Amino acid sequence: MSGSGNLDGGLEDEQETLVLEKPAKKLKYHRHTQEQINELETCFKEWPHPDEKQRLDLSRKLNLEPRQVKFWFQNRRTQMKNQLERHENVMLRQENDKLRVENVAIKDAVRNPICNHCGGVAMLGNITIEENQLRVENAQLRDELSRICGLAEKFLGRPVTPLASPIALPRPSSNLELEVAGNGFGGLSSGGTSLPMGPLTRPGMMGVEKPFNSSVFVELAVTAMDELLRLAQADSPIWMTSLDGGKETLNPVEYMRTFSPCIGLKPSGFVTEASRETGIVMINSLALVETLMDGSRWAQMFPCVIAKASTTDVLSSGIGRTRHGALQLMHAEFQVLSPLVPVRQVKFLRFCKQHGEGLWAVVDVSIDTALDGASINSFVNCRRLPSGCVVQDLSNGYTRVTWIEHSEYDESAVHYLYRSLLSSGLGFGALRWLATLQRQCESIAILLSSTVPCEDHSVLTQAGRRSLLQLTNRMRDNFCAGVCASTVRMWNRLHVASLGEDVKVMTRKSMNIPGEPPGVILSAATSVWMPIMHQQLFSFLRDERQRSKWDILSNGGPMQEMIHIPKGQTSSNCVSLLRLNVS
Repeated sequence: MSGSGNLDGGLEDEQETLVLEKPAKKLKYHRHTQEQINELETCFKEWPHPDEKQRLDLSRKLNLEPRQVKFWFQNRRTQMKNQLERHENVMLRQENDKLRVENVAIKDAVRNPICNHCGGVAMLGNITIEENQLRVENAQLRDELSRICGLAEKFLGRPVTPLASPIALPRPSSNLELEVAGNGFGGLSSGGTSLPMGPLTRPGMMGVEKPFNSSVFVELAVTAMDELLRLAQADSPIWMTSLDGGKETLNPVEYMRTFSPCIGLKPSGFVTEASRETGIVMINSLALVETLMDGSRWAQMFPCVIAKASTTDVLSSGIGRTRHGALQLMHAEFQVLSPLVPVRQVKFLRFCKQHGEGLWAVVDVSIDTALDGASINSFVNCRRLPSGCVVQDLSNGYTRVTWIEHSEYDESAVHYLYRSLLSSGLGFGALRWLATLQRQCESIAILLSSTVPCEDHSVLTQAGRRSLLQLTNRMRDNFCAGVCASTVRMWNRLHVASLGEDVKVMTRKSMNIPGEPPGVILSAATSVWMPIMHQQLFSFLRDERQRSKWDILSNGGPMQEMIHIPKGQTSSNCVSLLRLNVS
């Protein structure tokens, strides 16, 4: 019985069975109208298994008995099941016919073997299982080599000749060299260079090695590098300048037309943030590249931006004892100093490449799979699209840095007070990264210089200066950890209903931590907007003469600066030791 008709006796399906009380009685047919059938079909698409309430509502709406509605849905489900079974049978028959044809072709090839060298009839001998396995693996290696050569040709712009003779080993060598070059940045070209890759097998459980296809990560890294260099071009139409001629914003239409998504489509509910900044930094390109490729040094260079950073795996350490061609898997936690902005945890590939004399590029791109092919995590609040920097040495020992930040993040997890700040790029944008880099490099250069004038009001040795700076670094790190609650410190969140959601109260235990007394540490943090310019507020807070107006620990007394250590060219960038002047 089709779905357009119905019997007072229903058909069986997997969930419901109907037993007729009088099987000998003649069944009465009832034909539904076309309007009733259309309404039933519409409801069937939404809920094929209606409950009793839905059946009653539908029966009143269509002027049918509830049993008629129930039997119609039973018959329709049975009809749908039969149609699916028929479709599967057709597909299985077609697959069976295809396998039968292939089987006949294989049998013909076995009966009449042809020699690959001379084209004549081949004489089959006794082939061992080991030799047959070697031939199969050899064919797989040739396919892999052809695919890698095709990838290299794409970025070299010239043909790449594979090995002249077939590979005779059952496994590839421990180092696979892949040539990548061509940068598209400013018309520069560095020629062909080789990228040595790590082993193609990764250790698994019980010491058993598992195959690992590193070329997938190589292809992703090279694609991200190409996108970064095109985004860094000064005259790129992908960027739009604001009306005041200052801030640059990404042109989404031009970006989508130029690039294909290299890590998949944007997740639902995520928003895009993109920014670009160029500036002069007091550091040479080699030192900056070494800092970026070292997880701990990278985190120290951006202390208020990076809460935690580590290198989880090194796929390539570089060529010729340099960072050219270095490729590694990293994990980082990015922070804005506010409890209202969640910490961004990102796992990404970092690829470094030299494109000319004194010209380097470092690119990051998120990945959603680990080296063993498994998913890294089930939920991420941020994805790092091709981002990084292009570094070019200048003649005066400085470096021109073009920084690009491009990410997608879940805006629903951000407090409404900070959504406009993040969308403008001031939270995690290129301006913050570049400004932090300039400030840190300037501080390092001044602290290492022997010509820095001493402004201390007391005698301070070099060792004492170093100890005081280490103390301030620990103070800064503890402050950031107490505000943002990253995984650097294991905090326990306390929910205080009277304080509301804008205040974050946390506790942690301090046991055997250098520089901290043992016990329980309490941290309470919040963020507020104030109707005053940020520079005026900063000047008020750093003035020791005004400290008694806001610092309760001063007991209302004036403060005196005992030690002043400059960390920049401006007086506001410094470390001061204050003393309560009690007279």
